[in-house]
Amino acid sequence: MKSSIRNWSEYNAGLKNRGSLTFWLDEAVIEAWYNEIPSGKPGASKDYSDLSIITFVTMKSVYNQAGRQTEGLLESLFTLMGIDLDVPDHSTVSRRMGKLEVILPVVPKSGSVHLVVDSTGVKVYGEGEWKTRQHGISKRRTWRKLHLGIDETTGEIMTAVVTSNDVHDGEVLSALLDQVEAELAQVTADGAYDHSHCYDEIEQKGASAVIPPRKDAVIWQHGNCQASPHPRDENLRYIRRHGRKKWKRDSSYHRRSLAENTMFRLKAIFGGKLRSRKFDNQAVELFVQCAALNRMIQIAKPNSIMIND
Repeated sequence: MKSSIRNWSEYNAGLKNRGSLTFWLDEAVIEAWYNEIPSGKPGASKDYSDLSIITFVTMKSVYNQAGRQTEGLLESLFTLMGIDLDVPDHSTVSRRMGKLEVILPVVPKSGSVHLVVDSTGVKVYGEGEWKTRQHGISKRRTWRKLHLGIDETTGEIMTAVVTSNDVHDGEVLSALLDQVEAELAQVTADGAYDHSHCYDEIEQKGASAVIPPRKDAVIWQHGNCQASPHPRDENLRYIRRHGRKKWKRDSSYHRRSLAENTMFRLKAIFGGKLRSRKFDNQAVELFVQCAALNRMIQIAKPNSIMIND
């Protein structure tokens, strides 16, 4: 089977717009740039709103720049636009960044959602990497793990969690599902989620689980101990009768590759590394990248149909 793009003209224009250097600020952003509401706490109130800090971090991520360079970029853009706004300095952004709440922009859905779940590692670029490259000094490298829930239809990131690299994928599934407000019809994940609690958490959301059993898997429930067989046991019996390849095709498991495509885009666009040093800042940096990627997907989204060879 092959796919054909039906909205090539609109998709082509959207891809061109992704590379446009035209920059503007919405009037609502300009009005909310400064923090006008006193905190009511001892000490001076914050000069800049959370929205202005998020704008700074977004520009920093999209153009893959350090804090000082982003500060200079925004100052020059505001000068060209004739906007009389101050730009927060990079140290203020770093200090405020870890407490920001980032909302992923997602187009509202009219029906239920097929959620594809996966994770990827993101490198923290720092002194250890520099020493290894320059002097060959062996030093353990630091990674962060980005767990994503992606809409199978649109490719948008609907939910995201950041952890250290020693957290197992299945431990984060409940937190991912709790962030999804839309009704879930199906949750597809790889064999790392082949645990009973993962099936239970998906069932609690009223969705069906499509998770390949491990190759050495055994039946969990034998006999008539349950009114209906466990979904995982049904999958395993189907695989034993028809083969794993047919099960993947019949269960739409191959749609999980969309998660890998999204992660590839995320790393290709934003470099696959983190500049922040503190964990909370690193998490916000990744959330901002996810939000920016969703915006890009919404600008240029192909409308594809499957055709016969």
